This record gives sequence, C-alpha cells and structure tokens, in this order.
Amino acid sequence: MASANSHPRLLRCLLPFFFFFCFFTSAISADSTLRTYIIRVDSESKPSVFVSHQHWYASLLVTHDSVPGSAARILHTYDTVFHGFSASLSASELDSLRSHPSVLAVFEDRRRQLHTTRSPQFLGLRNQQGLWSDSDYGSDVIVGVLDSGIWPERRSFSDLNLGPVPKRWKGVCEAGEKFGPQNCNRKLVGARFFLKGNEASGRGAGPWIGGGINNTIEFRSPRDADGHGTHTASTVAGRHSFRASMAGYAFGIAKGVAPKARLAAYKVCWKESGCFDSDILAAFDAAVNDGVHVISISIGSSDAVSSPYYLDPIAIGSYGAVAHGIFVSSSAGNHGPNGMSVTNMAPWLTTVGAGTIDRNFPADVILGNGVKLSGVSLYSGPPLSGKMHSLVYPGKSGLLSASFCMENSLDPNLVKGKIVICDRGSGARVAQGFVVQKAGGIGMILANGLSSGEGLVGDAHMIPNAAIGASEGDSLKAYISSTTHPTATIEFRGTQIGIKPAPVVASFSGRGPNCLNPEILKPDLIAPGVNILAAWTDAIGPTGLESDRRKTEFNILSGTSMACPHVSGAAALLKSAHPDWSPAAIRSAMMTTANLLDNILQPMTDESTGKPATPYDFGAGHINLNRALDPGLVYDLTSDDYVNFLCGIGYSSKVIQVITRFPVSCPGARKSLPENLNYPSITALFSSSKAGAQSKSFTRTVTNVGDPKSVYQVKVESVPKGVSMTVNPTMLVFSESVKKQSYTVIIKANTNSLTVDYSGSAFGSMSWSDGKHVVMNPIVVTQVSPL
Repeated sequence: MASANSHPRLLRCLLPFFFFFCFFTSAISADSTLRTYIIRVDSESKPSVFVSHQHWYASLLVTHDSVPGSAARILHTYDTVFHGFSASLSASELDSLRSHPSVLAVFEDRRRQLHTTRSPQFLGLRNQQGLWSDSDYGSDVIVGVLDSGIWPERRSFSDLNLGPVPKRWKGVCEAGEKFGPQNCNRKLVGARFFLKGNEASGRGAGPWIGGGINNTIEFRSPRDADGHGTHTASTVAGRHSFRASMAGYAFGIAKGVAPKARLAAYKVCWKESGCFDSDILAAFDAAVNDGVHVISISIGSSDAVSSPYYLDPIAIGSYGAVAHGIFVSSSAGNHGPNGMSVTNMAPWLTTVGAGTIDRNFPADVILGNGVKLSGVSLYSGPPLSGKMHSLVYPGKSGLLSASFCMENSLDPNLVKGKIVICDRGSGARVAQGFVVQKAGGIGMILANGLSSGEGLVGDAHMIPNAAIGASEGDSLKAYISSTTHPTATIEFRGTQIGIKPAPVVASFSGRGPNCLNPEILKPDLIAPGVNILAAWTDAIGPTGLESDRRKTEFNILSGTSMACPHVSGAAALLKSAHPDWSPAAIRSAMMTTANLLDNILQPMTDESTGKPATPYDFGAGHINLNRALDPGLVYDLTSDDYVNFLCGIGYSSKVIQVITRFPVSCPGARKSLPENLNYPSITALFSSSKAGAQSKSFTRTVTNVGDPKSVYQVKVESVPKGVSMTVNPTMLVFSESVKKQSYTVIIKANTNSLTVDYSGSAFGSMSWSDGKHVVMNPIVVTQVSPL
C-alpha cells in the first residue's frame, strides 16, 4: 500500500495483521480441519447454466478432493453490499477456490467484539425546538442496529401514538427462541439474527476459534442475552420513559436521540462467543435490502489491529451501504489513550469517539488518616455507613495477577473482611469486583494506572466500590506503605449534574492518527460515551456477570459503543429533516458545526492527562446537533470519489472490486491524491528528512445547503508555528444557479522551525462564514519519516 510505505509508523498498525496472515498461510497446508472463510466472487462471471448464484457457489465447492457435504457448508450468500459467500472449507477446498479465475479474494472469518438520559439535552436537543421539532423526532427514518439483539418489552420500544411503519420497510420480524412476530411493532419494525458463522467457527480450528453459541445463557433469536444491543438501540431511538434510573442513579426521563425513529435489530453478537465477520456481512446485506436509512454498528477488532479495507468486512459492508445512500456510524474503539488506537477508519464510515457529559456519580474514599480521595461508583447496595475497614493491597506481594485481582489470584486469608485495592487492567472491571467478593473482601477500590490516567468510569459492582484516578491511586498506595494498620471507608454521593468541565475526551476513546491512511483524520468527531443511561435486558444483571441476579430496566454503560448510537440517532434526525442529503453530507454537517470548547468555554481537554485535547483525540470536535441542522455548507462525496481515493492509495482495480462489488478502472498516470478526498478536514504530511520549506496543495469543494444567495469569507483560525497557510479564493459566492464552489489550500511547513507534539504533529483550523454560519475545518500538519 502506498500510504503505508510512506509512513513507517503505520507498520505498527499492520504488523499484527501480517503476523496472523503468515501464521495462517503456513498452517493451512498442514491442517485438514474445517475453517470458515468469506469468498468474494466476480458475480458477472456466473455461467448461464446456473439458475442462481447460490447454485453456482455450491458448484465451486464440489471438487474431486472436496470434503463430503461441501455444498451444505455454505453459511451465507451475499448479493447486495458484497458479492460472494461464506463457507466452512478444508485446506484443499481453500486452495482450489483461491486459484479459481472468478474468485477475487478469500479471507478468514474473524472474531470481533462490542466496543463496550441526560445525553440528548447535552447535545443541545430540547422538546419542540430545533432539530427535534424540524425532524418530528425522526419518525419517518429507520435505523438498523447491528449488535447483540434487543429486549423488545422495554418501555423504550413502545409504539404508542406512532404512525404506520414507513412504506420503505421490506424486512421481517424473524421468529426464534422466546421471540416472535408479536414482539415487533410500529417502533421495532423488524428483527433478525445471524449465527451461522459463529457456530461454524466453534466447530473448526485456527487462531480465531472461540465461537459457538452457549445455549444455556443465549437465545437463538433476536432476543438480547447480553444487554449491549438493547442499550445501544434505546440510545439511538428510545421513547420517552419517565422515572427511569439504574438503582436510583441518573433518575429522570430516559429517551433516545431520535425518539420517534423506527428500529430494526440485527443480532450478530452473541454472549461469550462474540461477533463474526461472516455474520456481520450478512447483516449488512439484509439491512440494506430491508430498507434502513441509517446503520449503527458499535463493533470492532478486539485490539487496535486494523486490516486493509479489502480484508475488513465492516469496511466492505459499510461501503455497500453508503453506496445505497445509507449513513453508517461506527465506534472508534476503546484502546485509548494510546496513539494510533482508533479503529473503523474507512473514509466512508463515520467514526465516533467518546466524551463525557455533565453528569457524574461521585464516591469518596476516606482514609484512616482523614485524607479524602475522589472517585466514582454506581454501587447501590447496603452502604458502609462510615465504618472504617482494614485496607489491603495484594499487589504488594509482587504478583502481577494479584495486583489486578485476577481470577484465583487473591488469598482469602489476606483479603477477607477488608477493602481490597485492585489495579485497573485491560479486562472487565466488574469481574475484578467479583473476584474480590468471592475471596471474602468487603469492598474494592479500583486504582487507575498511568495508561488510564485520570479517566474514571462508574460500574454497578455487587460490593461497595469506588474507582479512582492514577494520582489518587498513588496517594492511596503511599498511605498503605506509611502505616501498619491502614483503614478506609467509601461514601457514595449519588448523582451529580452540572459537572464542569464537560465534555472531556474519554481516556479510553480510540485516538488518531489513522494508521492505514494518515491523510484522513480519524476519529471524525466525538459524542457522549461515558456513564450513559439506556434500556437493559432482563436476561442478566447490570454487571453482565452470570452471578449477578439483579434485574434493572435501565443500565449505565461507558464506551465508544455508547457514543456511536448518539451519532446514529443524530443522523436519523438530519435525514428526516433533509431527506435528500447523502451520507457524506450528513457527516459533514456534524463535523463542520462541532464544538471545540467545553461548558466553561475553554478548549476541550483529554481526560487521561488533563491537558488540551487535539484533533487526534476528538476529530472535528464534539457533536452539536442544533447547529448541524443548518450547517450552511457541506463537503459531499460520491462512490466515484471513494474509488478515486482507493486508486490513490495504490489499490489495484481487482482489489478495489472486492470492496465496490463492480469492476473499476484506475487512471494511469494521474491518480487522485488521497489527501484530496473531499473530506471536512485536511491532513498535510511532510517529510522529516527534508530540511527547509516544503509545500503541499489541497483542493476542496463545498455545496451550499443554506440561503441560495450567500457569500462566504475564509478565516484562518489558527496556524502551527513554522507553518503558513494560504486559501484561494478567499471568498465563495453562491447563487440560485451556483450551488458548488471549489477552493485550494496551500500549506507550507519549514521542518527546521515546525513545532510538533509527542505524536509528531501540529494542529490548526480554518473556517468559512457568511455571518450566520461558521463552517469549521481542522488542519493537521504531520512530519513523517521515509522508510
């Protein structure tokens, strides 16, 4: 890939993927067990003798050395966002398919994971005002949610006083275990479930094994056993639910961003076994055929590894959806605050990071020496009532597993009846609390390390607990070391609103730069993703642990999984208000009107460090929906623009066809530069090995969606030290007949005087204004080293 070769840091993004590929290719010849693959086929090559593509695909598997029943092992056939099929294959069948002239690509099915009431107000939405009023709360828009299913009985999914199902809808309400057509209504217009890839992975072998449905805890139907899908669906479009709370926390009226939008649930993720690419791709195919307007997918890789677009079914499926005019919102991943941790980076996807809202759930840790440490908690059981308890830190033993309170790591003789300090790791925080409870601990204090910094997330633990930041954790451990009999108690202070500053970029939110193509800034923007109240399943308690028998109608979760559906709901409102807007226009409206300041009118900060955040953290900024309703200008894109981008990054026509479904032709000598994709941001890459001044030119085209007769003036808002920026022309004039105008930005950087941060980048911004609208664009200037 051209972009990877120009940026050696990108190898960090791709090396794990290449390691897997090498492992996989070396193993298949020696392994005759079945594995699941996704096969991209040139559908135009189907011989006329076959009545359908299904028959043709089956014939491709019937060879002299194929395993008996080969044709029956076809799992899914794809014909809308992707042309091809998925199947369980032997090594010989795989070799045969790879050499077939009609097969464009073969890649192994991979396992992915979910990126896991006040937030609509925090987005600027008010009853009977602005976007809610102009869009009728999104009542004519259908949002498809690819997730873990849905719990349809929740009040959030009531169809009271909703009109008929939109005529566009062509989907079904698929029956299954404890779920039937009666569970759908004018709100939940359809539901499907996809498990063939998941089940096949459990029968096979290889590096992605771990699938297969656990029938003791799952429903073989769209019904949600995990809770995640119910939560995200109600965040997108939950109806008004009065007296909502999670065990008294966040009490009030719960509602989604687009309360009257219709929902279609596509269950692709299964408790314990995760989400498999072949099922996700089948859900994309179904959702587009069913007639959704928006797709929300809070799913990504289980780590920060990113595959090339042509080997990424989320990128492929979303391209097909966007080509059909469907807006696709995806989560940026939870591997922050590390750089290059953002996932779902395809430029046709809207990639959403997470920020805080102005609500918190404070809890204080009071030490035996009188010092009070600030933390957060969602514990709702019997309080400690100010009683001091012995305090113990298992990590003093030197055992890493004990410091993280991992399974079977705690000595009951050491922790029984005490408050236990656990270091926050990368695993489930609620599981750490359960380990402490099983060992006899009376409470837990979860202390952040350097990687999490000061970012705090509340959890509904089953024992008294508080989460504290890294600096408070250091103070706590210093106290432990200073006395032979350390004691502490925890005080829970309920719900606090009006928190300042907010929003703050969540410490866990995936960060740029984009490791596949740094010319495209990712994430695109951030939205509320910390301590979000939304509907929950009855199948499991608020911690999601099997041992948690509590029932709750609503739960409070954090993650970019929670931020993504906010943007999906926003897209539903904008699509309702502006039915003719393309997916790119909707994204542009959100990005160019996003907030850069918090609620004390200061630049947004990074939760992990407390320092000012950058576009690598928040993209274009924090979504502001009332301004997005009337952005003035938008940066639009078509399928042809994305094809030119793929040509520009060095993909061959055959590789691009894996993504686009149809044959394409890249220009010979003059390919489009990837940085000239008509994106609402500009990233300039300069070589660090060249001394002195360097210059780059960028072209953008804006479409007027405001007053037909408008005049916009440019303003360079900020420029990094060592950089100069020129915009030509400086004025854009629109009329009834002139709706589009182009401009050029020339950025000059002197590598001798350019001041960059730890990421090797510097940041600025520019805007266009007609006196009413301000159309913002982030500017990133990056030094790159040649190989």
